[in-house]
Amino acid sequence: MIRSIRGALTPAPNRSQLVSALTPRLFVPAWGRSLALHLPAHGRGRGLAPELAALLRQPPGSWDLPELPGFGGPLEPDGAVAQAQAACAALLGAEHCWFGVNGASGLLQAALLALAPPGSRVLLPRNLHRSLLHGCVLGQLRPVLFNLPFDGASGLWQPPDAAWLERVLAAALAGGPLAAVVLVSPSYQGMAVDLSPLVAVVHGAGLPLLVDQAHGRGEALAAGADLVVLSCQKAGAGLAQSAALLGQGPRLDGAAIARSLLWLQTSSPSALLLASSEVALRHGSSEAGHRRRRRAEAVAARLRRRCAALGLPLLANHDPLRLVLHTAAAGINGLEADTWLLARGVIAELPEPGTLTFCLGELPPPGVARRLPRALAALVQALGGDPLPPFSAPPLPLVAEPELALGRAWRAPSRSLPLDQAAGQLAAEPLCPYPPGIPLVVPGERIDAARAAWLAGQARLWPGQIADTVKVVAS
Repeated sequence: MIRSIRGALTPAPNRSQLVSALTPRLFVPAWGRSLALHLPAHGRGRGLAPELAALLRQPPGSWDLPELPGFGGPLEPDGAVAQAQAACAALLGAEHCWFGVNGASGLLQAALLALAPPGSRVLLPRNLHRSLLHGCVLGQLRPVLFNLPFDGASGLWQPPDAAWLERVLAAALAGGPLAAVVLVSPSYQGMAVDLSPLVAVVHGAGLPLLVDQAHGRGEALAAGADLVVLSCQKAGAGLAQSAALLGQGPRLDGAAIARSLLWLQTSSPSALLLASSEVALRHGSSEAGHRRRRRAEAVAARLRRRCAALGLPLLANHDPLRLVLHTAAAGINGLEADTWLLARGVIAELPEPGTLTFCLGELPPPGVARRLPRALAALVQALGGDPLPPFSAPPLPLVAEPELALGRAWRAPSRSLPLDQAAGQLAAEPLCPYPPGIPLVVPGERIDAARAAWLAGQARLWPGQIADTVKVVAS
């Protein structure tokens, strides 16, 4: 989340800008008490796992340790970290667990490099996080991007079903062998799918499956996925950058994963973030964690009932702790709704043209079931109108590969062109509104006329997020 929060006090002269921003008593918005419904899910510490909160109350820096004997690290065979990883694997039903200190992003990249040798093709969904593109560059992999079902009313991609994935795999394999398949479930907005039939389709093709569950809780393991990446700050009670990679089954090559982690992870992992990974996973599986989540879901249910009573349009999803306001149904662009709410102390997580997503966390802010519906009703009263026209689906084939190798296009000399003049050109960089970091075009893709017109429309829908120019490979 990178949007500015207006109204913060200016720090005193000579005081660090970052220290000021991170000091709660100094970070006082002009509107007073804010309603923070963004990530990390612990809500500035309120919802941290109790053991982690207790650790952070120790003398500052006392927990900032190297890989001392007896403590170890994620790739060490002995020590506290190795024992914790083994315990968490057993707790979650995996055969192996590796903690990460570079977030889910770093573990997605390590998993991808472990599954696919240089030069191989990997099947990736269009709603992939950009870190997977970075992994393709690092591993010299050829991304094969597949389109997803699209909901014109909300402007959101939807999860594929087994029949959709079967068509995708057939089309992708017609172009040559694949090394691995990646799926995202749940999405940022909490949209999910029953993964078991999808796993069967992938395994039926003789391929391993990596599931990005940064916004989930490890359900993909029970469905049979080979590798699953979790974020301990997005759907758990851990700190940002703490994450876990879980693996199981005969397609798992532990040595290849260890090698990839060695390449991509720091040689000085934060002991605090390693502890955060363990504690968040343990807490989420404990009875205390289950009780906390049940209480949070009860708050979320009250919140949804009050929103419904006020006639506020909400999108159905599969995560009770993600509330998605369907702003397009109320006649409001989600980015404009976000700006209006920010000025009144309501901080959402993800604004998009047709929706606004709020993350309640496992310890929702006090009074959220009362305060948020009032704020959203005031928003609709102030800015609402007739529903927005349906969003146009991206004009994409079912599967597509960049014409020019991803890394080569990204490194090539480039020039900037207005979007309306980009037809026929090869993209030289991703076009990626943030958040959530999902690329609308990737380097090496050829931008045809229909795609250029669609991108120009997207630039109007994402004011300030998408430039009216695009970098293309210089001819």
